[in-house]
Amino acid sequence: MQGNKMLKVGDLNLGFSDAENYKRRENKELLNHVFLRTSSLDKLCSPSTTFLVGDKGTGKTAYAVYMSNNSHEDNVSSLRYIRETEYQKFITLKNEKHLDLSDYSSIWKVIIYLLLSEQIYKLEGKDGLFKRFSKFQALHDAIQEYYLHAFSPEIIHALQFIRESKIVAELLSKHAKAKGEQTENLTFSESRFQTNLLYIQKNFEQAISSLKLDKSHILFIDGIDIRPSAIPFDDYLECIKGLANAVWEINNDFFPSIRDSRGRLRAVLLVRPDIFALLGLQNQNTKIRDNSVLLDWSTAYKDHRSSDLFSASDQILRHQQEEAKVLSVGDSWDYYFPFDTPSLKTQFEKPSSFVSFLRFALYRPRDIVTMLSMLQENFVKTSNDKNRSFSKDDFEESTFRRNYADYLLGEVKDQLAFYYGDDEYENFLKFFEFLDGKNKFTYNEFTKAFKDLQEYLSEINSKTPRFMSTAPDFLQFLYDLNVVCFIERTEEGKPHIHWCFRDRTYSNISPKVKLGETYEIFYGMSKALNTGKKISRGKA
Repeated sequence: MQGNKMLKVGDLNLGFSDAENYKRRENKELLNHVFLRTSSLDKLCSPSTTFLVGDKGTGKTAYAVYMSNNSHEDNVSSLRYIRETEYQKFITLKNEKHLDLSDYSSIWKVIIYLLLSEQIYKLEGKDGLFKRFSKFQALHDAIQEYYLHAFSPEIIHALQFIRESKIVAELLSKHAKAKGEQTENLTFSESRFQTNLLYIQKNFEQAISSLKLDKSHILFIDGIDIRPSAIPFDDYLECIKGLANAVWEINNDFFPSIRDSRGRLRAVLLVRPDIFALLGLQNQNTKIRDNSVLLDWSTAYKDHRSSDLFSASDQILRHQQEEAKVLSVGDSWDYYFPFDTPSLKTQFEKPSSFVSFLRFALYRPRDIVTMLSMLQENFVKTSNDKNRSFSKDDFEESTFRRNYADYLLGEVKDQLAFYYGDDEYENFLKFFEFLDGKNKFTYNEFTKAFKDLQEYLSEINSKTPRFMSTAPDFLQFLYDLNVVCFIERTEEGKPHIHWCFRDRTYSNISPKVKLGETYEIFYGMSKALNTGKKISRGKA
């Protein structure tokens, strides 16, 4: 490897932490270069897959965007997001039409059918292909008339379609009669929303069932991990429960029943593990094992160079080099990070610097990209020698450590915001003051700090958040957020460390913390929580 042919640190394009940016036309090619095609991509193409499950930052959106940008295994895909406006529309519909959970599910089915139908027509409906499928042509003509030939494939526009169910049902009926698919005259009433909705749903299902497709079509639905603060939690949960039930039912009851079509149809929901557990799906364990892709980037220090996470990180650096085709996996990483991780028991032939990144990461691609970007930013600002590579000192620099700790805490705040407001977040932060700077603590020390916090909240008349109902509840909450791990001891006295993100498997989607052990705050987060240094609390 010729070092003088490698890009300077300041010239590296490290991509984006938020994969939604890769949907932009100018960034699609960049994603194709940096995206690592893992076994999860192939499993995502399996007809049985309904859910794409992973913690924040594990790459759910990146997988969906990559599939939308490319035809993989003869699947054509699109990605749609749920935004705050859509939730508000659902709440308005619920109040206007007096809807229940089954109605929500029916609405989502029609939304999915509408988005997939227009995707099918756009990609396979050219050259009169569908003229022999009169039911589908009638459906498409009705959609075109409703939208004045200007349909935009977004959930918000599909919701408006449903809200005006009487007009839509009348249009569907008109075009079905014109194509000879319906003989009787039907009338529809504004007050019979559920009846109209059922007619619309059946119309879609009959039209879609009549098709003989050349390609398989997937609709990815993203955005349910973010609950807008203006949307009450119970209303939000009811909406996404209806969505999950709709996706499950059409993937398992309707789409498989379509006969004699080479191309298949499917909807896939992107969801965090903690939210998946709230969806109320029957036989949840079998659904996560048989009908889900669970994104897992975990590895052991000793095996890190053969891991997908290392390959993905190296690929970000390698793809943009002049001699990328002759570089082996790890060559680019070793050039930019030619140092060893300190206090590492295992010795490696190549630099072990990636272990430093693992120590500070929750084994998520977003963490690695964020660290790379922050290191580059610091390097450009402070280095006198722009030709050198990164050093151990760059990684240990205090500004980088503090900024990265703040990023991790921001990720926790975002996850917390799904359930709670700003006041609860402040109470969450307050707890760490009562640890008196301890990074590692026993269960007794934890319960004492928890009791002190409760007394403080009582003194200031602050309501105790649900996640702080009891000390075990709060400890489980911290473990779920990967803020703390618990440490068991083997018979030989060696520590066995448990992190939620590492213990999570298909058969154990919600790992439980063990009481009565020793606990430690996540290494990369301690600076933001002001732990790691002994602090004496004065008594007032």
